[in-house]
Amino acid sequence: MVRMMPGAIAMLALVSIAHAGDQGDPEQSCDGSTYQMVECLKEKTAQWDKRLNVAYQKALQDAVPAQRDQLRATQRLWVQYRDANCLYYGLGEGTIARLDAGECMRSMTEARATKELEGVGHQ
Repeated sequence: MVRMMPGAIAMLALVSIAHAGDQGDPEQSCDGSTYQMVECLKEKTAQWDKRLNVAYQKALQDAVPAQRDQLRATQRLWVQYRDANCLYYGLGEGTIARLDAGECMRSMTEARATKELEGVGHQ
């Protein structure tokens, strides 16, 4: 029974790590093959994109009428900028370029959601 204890602990650790991955934990590191890391970054970006959309809708709702059109235009331009900026990284050489582009999308989306849109009207 004592010999099984370390194995059981290791199994519980793996289950909790897998469960964290199922939850889409934004703090989970993206390890594995390049493909797995790119897919992980896509999932994290999708999570941040959902949060960004919630923050954007709230900012639109809270904005005075004169600000709404400007916020819409700004958001459209920001998406174009993010996509063009991250494409630059994706056009680099080697498989690292895919990771750089994925991290660019994730980090820019996170920053727009948390540092910009979620703070609108609360400054």
